[in-house]
Amino acid sequence: MRVATGHLRAQDPVLARLVDRHGPPPVRRPVRSDRRFESLAEAIVYQQLAGRAAATIHGRFVAALDGSVTPETVLASSDELLASCGLSRAKAASIRDLAGHVADGRLALERIGRLSDDEVVTHLTQVRGIGPWTAQMFLLGTLGRLDVWPTGDYGVRAGFGRAWGLDGIPSVQELTELGEPFRPYRSLVAWYCWRVVDDRSGEE
Repeated sequence: MRVATGHLRAQDPVLARLVDRHGPPPVRRPVRSDRRFESLAEAIVYQQLAGRAAATIHGRFVAALDGSVTPETVLASSDELLASCGLSRAKAASIRDLAGHVADGRLALERIGRLSDDEVVTHLTQVRGIGPWTAQMFLLGTLGRLDVWPTGDYGVRAGFGRAWGLDGIPSVQELTELGEPFRPYRSLVAWYCWRVVDDRSGEE
């Protein structure tokens, strides 16, 4: 990680300031294969929710399954149980569809780490309710990939715009192009963009 941040620091003065302020990002070690289903289910719970609300719902979800979030426990649970956790119908259906894909072998999470980033996104987005953003968060947080560039993430776009002094928030296409110089460490740049947004939130 220090080699990567050193590379970025030498490459761009804005990143040099961000590295000095925030230090290197935490090392993301890949999640064990037997925990990947749980990680994906958590990502679905967190979609379009504020962190505290999502954490509360996720905690209820885990507790409702007695701490064992697996395809088998999800498929065995009732709609009423999932609803009682605070899951919307859409998210409950998405988690069930994910469980079905894993249970019948359409999605082999134990082998997904061997695929390229694009292949991982293609596989995951076959599941109901999993779009590119959720797939990219899986690449970042679960597989620990270093060159993921989540251009659809509002925080990354807003943080980049603020840090680099752009006129407004860059579009998805603009951010795609702006991120090219930072290969193969765009995941780290995304992390610094989120820190910029966190700093601004703290000020407000």
